[in-house]
Amino acid sequence: MLNPGGRGKSILPALIVHGGAWDIPEHLQQDSIEGCRKATRRGWEVLTLGGSAVDAVEAAVRVLEDDPTFDAGQGAVLTCAGAIELDAIIMDGSDLNLGAVIGVQRVRNPVTLARVVMTESEHAILAGEGAEAFAKRSGLDLVPNSGFAVEREKQRWQAKRAEGQPREDLSKGHPGDTVGAVALDLSGHLAVATSTGGTFYKHPGRVGDSPLVGCGAYADDWSGAVSATGRGESLMRVVISKSVCDLMYRGMTAQEAADAGIGLLARRTPGQGGLIVLGKRGDIGIAHNTPYLAHAYVKGNEIIGGVLKIPDGRHT
Repeated sequence: MLNPGGRGKSILPALIVHGGAWDIPEHLQQDSIEGCRKATRRGWEVLTLGGSAVDAVEAAVRVLEDDPTFDAGQGAVLTCAGAIELDAIIMDGSDLNLGAVIGVQRVRNPVTLARVVMTESEHAILAGEGAEAFAKRSGLDLVPNSGFAVEREKQRWQAKRAEGQPREDLSKGHPGDTVGAVALDLSGHLAVATSTGGTFYKHPGRVGDSPLVGCGAYADDWSGAVSATGRGESLMRVVISKSVCDLMYRGMTAQEAADAGIGLLARRTPGQGGLIVLGKRGDIGIAHNTPYLAHAYVKGNEIIGGVLKIPDGRHT
């Protein structure tokens, strides 16, 4: 298929997913790799069968939301009140259309609800009970909030509750609260999706970067697509996903922009995070200043996955 920009070059699809940037313990590393590879495989199937980039990122993130390894959907962390609150966003780089949901507690796949908000409503963001009512009217699966809680997270919540440790110390060393995917399809269009259960033991109602356009995600066919993960309060301060897209628009490669985005985060905030980035021609960028970033991507026809720990915190 020819490039729609008229350059006469074939479009090669591309896909990257991530499963969070944090100090992933050894006993979770293999599950994180396999989960990311599985999500990449599903998204890649969609792309190679001619599906859109939006189709691919939704499909990939649904796999991650259904995997109890990650803090999104099944396996999400609990608030200090013992509930689970889920956020998600999806964005279409072809027209900058987007949909996001915030603080839903009973939606099995928040990324799919975000897409329905994008395509079937006049709004960009729905939150809480209103978002769940919209999901119900749209025929999406609703499940009890308790159904998202896995034993690992229930035990962790109970232990911290018993310790009486201050909230601000509880997320230290725990997941970067996010999963995400970026894709380029055969028509040359980009898309991104990001989904999260938030930070462990957060105050009810806390919203991080993930569902906020330009922070947790951004996609624009004129520049690139980015999904971010890490400490949301810091990622928001630098509007990291839009900032990285702007750097690509000005001529940086995906990797150069990813490195510059993490550099900006480190210089201007106390937070840590990670990024997966696709340029408008499909070049890949991955960077982080956390100990690990779980990820997978496609190179040629091979799915490559890992937890990416290298001294300078960047992908090579």
